[in-house]
Formats: sequence, structure tokens, C-alpha cells
Amino acid sequence: MSEASTENPLTIYSTPWCGYCTRLKTQLNGLGIDFVDIDITTDEEAAKFVETQNGGDQLVPTVKFPSGEVLSNPSLKQVQEALS
Repeated sequence: MSEASTENPLTIYSTPWCGYCTRLKTQLNGLGIDFVDIDITTDEEAAKFVETQNGGDQLVPTVKFPSGEVLSNPSLKQVQEALS
């Protein structure tokens, strides 16, 4: 897990068993992109946030950007584009 230093960091809502989550976090770490990782299995408020963004589903990874934009299961390219 990386900790972002900005007031509104890149936040990844994930679960420990999600392969897509692991891949995205590994790719971001490899590029030196900081983020905060929140496990929705242990954070009820985070789980509710993910559900509100995904029609009631706990779809992960759900990524919240410093701008406030939210993407569900984005590719690395989509994350990079949203950050630029």
C-alpha cells in the first residue's frame, strides 16, 4: 500500500482476493504513482461508498481520483489519463 501526500489522494477501494485490484496496484507502484488502498471488507463506510458508485454492487477496484472522478475497474491507461 502506498500513502499519497496530497489532500485528496488517489484512492483505490479493493478486496484482498481481487486479482484486478492486485494488478492495478502493482502497476501503479511500478510507475511510482502514489495511492491509498482501502479494503472494503474491513471498512463498512468504504463498502457503502463503492456500492453507491456501482448501482449497489461492490465492484472493485473502484478508484476515486483527486478531482473527485470515480472509475470502476479501470485499466492502467484510464487511470493515467484521468490523472493527467
